[in-house]
Amino acid sequence: MAMPEMEIIALSLRIAGLAILGALPVAFGFAWILARYNFPGKSLLQAVLTMPLVLPPVVTGYFLLVLFGTRGAIGSLLLQWFDFTFAFRWTGAALAAGVMALPLLIRPMRLAIENIDKGLEEAARTLGAGRIKAFMTVTLPLLIPGIIAGSVLGFAKALGEFGATITFVSNIPGETQTLSLAIYALMQTPSGDAAALKLILVSVVLSVLAVVLSEWLQRRLSGAGK
Repeated sequence: MAMPEMEIIALSLRIAGLAILGALPVAFGFAWILARYNFPGKSLLQAVLTMPLVLPPVVTGYFLLVLFGTRGAIGSLLLQWFDFTFAFRWTGAALAAGVMALPLLIRPMRLAIENIDKGLEEAARTLGAGRIKAFMTVTLPLLIPGIIAGSVLGFAKALGEFGATITFVSNIPGETQTLSLAIYALMQTPSGDAAALKLILVSVVLSVLAVVLSEWLQRRLSGAGK
């Protein structure tokens, strides 16, 4: 495979990986809140968190541009205070991919949290374990399958993200041009079909591997817990 194509794949993996690393703690926090607490506006919060999944991706990209662009409410402050910007950079592509993957991260983790027997946590505290120790030794091991399932689904989503990315950070070769954007660009050129087909096959293989790995890890972890 040609070097430019390998660079596109490497950039896509880096962007998707950073997207999930950044989104994972945010998703876990929201999943925990939705699973463990009842409060006014809970349904509204759940609807807002699901929006990236149901809105046209270009709309999400537009909102990201308004918020995190160089003249955006948050982006202008980042530029002024830290001389940092997401606009037209690979970190911006990771932000867009992370936002789009967020709903897929939250749902499996929320279901895993809801299915935990709270009696196990209470028993651990009764035996002298503090909240942190009980969480680390009882709760977290039970959540790992849900975390893995959400992370893999989110990674696959981030790897294939297109609309929000191209709207927010454009399609810049070597900087924001991920697999999906590269395929789109190649399909617009008369001689790009062969190269586009290679990248399409790579995308399919990576997605299938991600799902297979997720299933295998969940079976191993479920078996270890019995």
